[in-house]
Amino acid sequence: MAAKNDIRICDKCKHINVKRVLPKIEQMAPDSRIRVGCKSYCGPCSRFAFIYINGRYITADTEDEALEKAQKYVKK
Repeated sequence: MAAKNDIRICDKCKHINVKRVLPKIEQMAPDSRIRVGCKSYCGPCSRFAFIYINGRYITADTEDEALEKAQKYVKK
């Protein structure tokens, strides 16, 4: 079965703690392909927490805000 969601986060982002946010993403969107690594989005990445989900870059001041914004793009 193919993953319903394509979610990517940067492990070099100053505003996201991968160890803390990864379980939250897995809970929010359990049937997802989650990739961790540099997304070459360094300008915004240096200023905001961001999550790439299903073709959209979601930015926010905190990782929790980014997760909240990303929730509406999760395919169920």
